[in-house]
Amino acid sequence: MIEFILGNRTAERVLLHIYHYGEIHAAGIAGDYGVVVNPIRQQLERFEKGNILVSKMVGRTRVYLFNPKSPYVKPLKEILKITYEAIPLNERESLFSQRRRPREKGKKVINGL
Repeated sequence: MIEFILGNRTAERVLLHIYHYGEIHAAGIAGDYGVVVNPIRQQLERFEKGNILVSKMVGRTRVYLFNPKSPYVKPLKEILKITYEAIPLNERESLFSQRRRPREKGKKVINGL
C-alpha cells in the first residue's frame, strides 16, 4: 500500500477516503476507522498546507477535497487508483459503506436502504 510511500497509515487513510468520496470531513474518516479525530485533522491540515488539498466550510464543518490547481494531484490520484483497486472488494465495501451525500430527491429506496 501507499502507506510506505507517504510515511504513515493516517496519510493513506485520508487520501483514500477523499479519493473515494470526493470530499470528506475529519470526523467521517475517523468514524470509519474507529480512531480519534485529532491525527486525522492534523494530516488533513498538512495536506492542505502542502497544496494537495483545499478545504471549505459547509455549515460549521470543514470539508476537504483535492486541490484542482495542484500539479501533484493528477499523478497522486493515479497512485491512489492503483491502491484503491488493490483493496479486496469486501474490505472496500466495509470501509466505504457509509453514505456521505443526501439521496437524490425522488430517487427510490432499494431494499430498504
